[in-house]
Amino acid sequence: MTTLSNDQIRQLNNYSVYVNPIGTPLFNAKNVDSSLSLIKLISGAPNDPIAASFFMRRVGMFISMQFYMMTMYDEIWDGPLEELNFFATTEYGNKTISTYIKQEHFRDVSENREEDVQLIWEHQCYSIIQQLRSQCNVSPLTLWENVFGYLLWHYHVFFQNPTIVDQAKQDWALMQNETIWTAFTTKSHLANYLKGKSPSELINTPVRTTCCFSKDIPGLQKCGFCPLN
Repeated sequence: MTTLSNDQIRQLNNYSVYVNPIGTPLFNAKNVDSSLSLIKLISGAPNDPIAASFFMRRVGMFISMQFYMMTMYDEIWDGPLEELNFFATTEYGNKTISTYIKQEHFRDVSENREEDVQLIWEHQCYSIIQQLRSQCNVSPLTLWENVFGYLLWHYHVFFQNPTIVDQAKQDWALMQNETIWTAFTTKSHLANYLKGKSPSELINTPVRTTCCFSKDIPGLQKCGFCPLN
């Protein structure tokens, strides 16, 4: 266990991840597959695939914070999926879903960083994608791309920072590592998404190949990475 600083907690909060509950947890990362109707109700999504995509964008905020904390502070959250909780809240006048995690499950990154990268991708991200896909016909590529977009800005900034750039480049390479990905899926979806380009080259470009359907959620707009004209 590590103790988070106020700056770390504020950064998590900026991405709707909270270490102190500001709402009643409704479900967790272990029972997402039985919560799609609730996600649909909260988001106002017109159908299940759009609800699944909406929720994966919210999960993507947590995943992006995991890699941010790894690179910036050498720390990650490593709690049981039953304690990766989600609750309903309101942001900018819109109903949405935020994340609640216990601070006690943060720890230092292990000496073998590959293990922790795989932990995040496989145990915390892929497991949720699989649950969503078991309940509706939604493209896995859409769900993965919903996570990747948040990472571009963080690593664009990291690469401009001389005090963190070396570690950022190492972690960025590990996050794309084919060996890590093929341990649980067919290929490195992140490497395929990036197509050899750096985060700075992809900021504010239509890097996605699928639509995330944010335009179909009440109160939201088309995202800046959308491939649709």
